Amino acid sequence: MTDHATGTHVFTPDPRNDNVLIDVNGELFRRPEAKVSVFDSGFMLGDGVWEGLRVYGGKIAFLDRHLDRLWQGAKAIMLDIGISRDEMIARLRRVLDANEMAGDGVHIRLMVTRGIRSTPYQDPRVVISPATIVLIPEWKAPAAGTATRMLNLFTVHVRRGYPDVQDPKLNSHSKLNCITACIQAAQAGADEALMLDPHGFVATCNSTHFFIVRNGEVWTSTGDYCLDGITRRIVVETARAGGIPTYERNFSLTDVYGADEAFTTGTFAGLAPVGTIDGRVIGTERGPMVERLQQLYRAAVERELA
Repeated sequence: MTDHATGTHVFTPDPRNDNVLIDVNGELFRRPEAKVSVFDSGFMLGDGVWEGLRVYGGKIAFLDRHLDRLWQGAKAIMLDIGISRDEMIARLRRVLDANEMAGDGVHIRLMVTRGIRSTPYQDPRVVISPATIVLIPEWKAPAAGTATRMLNLFTVHVRRGYPDVQDPKLNSHSKLNCITACIQAAQAGADEALMLDPHGFVATCNSTHFFIVRNGEVWTSTGDYCLDGITRRIVVETARAGGIPTYERNFSLTDVYGADEAFTTGTFAGLAPVGTIDGRVIGTERGPMVERLQQLYRAAVERELA
């Protein structure tokens, strides 16, 4: 049995998650008892920042990069996280230890909201508590075959917008832009949405980043209209270090439809090959460049955890 998640987020449910311990503001609660206030800024307004973390052998991969992004995002929206990085790391380790999560196949959602408001209103000056910090660990690994199963993408009308509207670089709780894109792709029978930027160039997918391969070169977007993805950045770095010509540049759907290979990247599933985009067949099986990049990414994870 698989979960209703699609694309790179398909996983096999684990019954241990039914009673997992969740950290809410430094206290541990069983899953059924883990709650936040209806006046919490995240619930009420989507006011907060978050990170998704992968655990291998009991260690969190690329934790420094994730915490850098979390603190930078919080600073950008003037959200005081209220605890130090060291305390955040201690809480992460404590919740893993409490759940005896010492192996692979663990995912953590780290969420920080602005805290509890005195009344339903957007002005941060009505916040009456410190930030709300929630750590949700789950036994959650990508489904078997994710590294080779060919994804089906659909280009949606929902765009990634200008940074002066809502900066897509910010990993905020306000994900409605991505959710509406996801809904349109799902209605079209696709695994994930491919999203364009305001100028019509390819930006990203609704929950992952997007790459194409053309004539031995790897292309991804400029990054101007997408989250500064951790996995995206590592793939670019490792590909260049491996001698693969890799470019962050503008490109159109015409370039995509004529690509030799395509793939997505994300913290949960790493690299996943794309087979079909808007009915155009890019490939029927994982290509050699995607396989090579998957190997380079796994080596980067192993170096990080050594």
